[in-house]
Amino acid sequence: MSSDSSAQSESADARTDGGYVRSTPSSNSFLGDFWVNFVRWNLKAVRNPFVVVGSLVQPIIFLVLFTQVFGQIATSAIGGGGGGAAGITYETFLLPAIAMQVSLAAAAGSGIGLVNDMEEGLFEKVLVMPMNRAAVFLGKTAAEILRIVVQIAIILVLGVVLGAEVATGVPGAIGIIVVGILFSLWFIALSNIMAVVTRDQESTIIGANLLQFPLLFVSTAFLPLDAMPGWIQTVATYNPITYGVDAARALMLDQDVMTVVEVTRFTGVWNTLVPAILVLLALDLVLGGAMVYLLNRASSSSVQ
Repeated sequence: MSSDSSAQSESADARTDGGYVRSTPSSNSFLGDFWVNFVRWNLKAVRNPFVVVGSLVQPIIFLVLFTQVFGQIATSAIGGGGGGAAGITYETFLLPAIAMQVSLAAAAGSGIGLVNDMEEGLFEKVLVMPMNRAAVFLGKTAAEILRIVVQIAIILVLGVVLGAEVATGVPGAIGIIVVGILFSLWFIALSNIMAVVTRDQESTIIGANLLQFPLLFVSTAFLPLDAMPGWIQTVATYNPITYGVDAARALMLDQDVMTVVEVTRFTGVWNTLVPAILVLLALDLVLGGAMVYLLNRASSSSVQ
């Protein structure tokens, strides 16, 4: 009887031993833990519409103002700037960049949500629950990706209404959304890294914005590479936003538009897509690995 009692005590979901709180492995399925966290973060987003709407309104303002204020001037610069962009309207040229901006803005909210959990004590409560840690993090990321997909789709529809043309049609639009997902993952990881390091909501917001806006303007987002000063061309070559925007723009125009890296091994649009996707995947793996490491480290210390 005493051995049965001891076994029951050790199989409890959580127990205190020498000042440490230990959680036992989850008896739930991986998919069940994933779904619980996926639903939780979606509900949290719905209950805080300011973050969701804010990450969408700003790119919409950029799209409308840039096309209406700078449309004629920018169209001339595009025609003389090369990059496979001659003969198109600025609405068509700009729309892929705004789609990537939506990904950045929505991804920045990932770290903010994590800090909010930390400040409210929910982060520690989730960690001591008998849940699979990987499922917890993946459920959160999947909820954010869903939001990004919906917002990019809204931006694409609005851009078409304003006069943009997707040369590759519906398959190209779906491809742009897929590129947006790949593009967002590295910034989701970076946003969560800032959240774990600072553990402060204001610092995470400031850090994300300080990176987001300068990087946008020193990339090929708003003008072709050849139309920008030499030092910006150099920075754009090493700027992750350039590769995301160029991949989306190649699908938008059905052309090879990448000028920061000259690739001729493939044909047409694939000369842009292949190097761009490889760069984005490398960033996703490196920053995603760093995020998982820091989150596991933070969770290990948080449950003590």
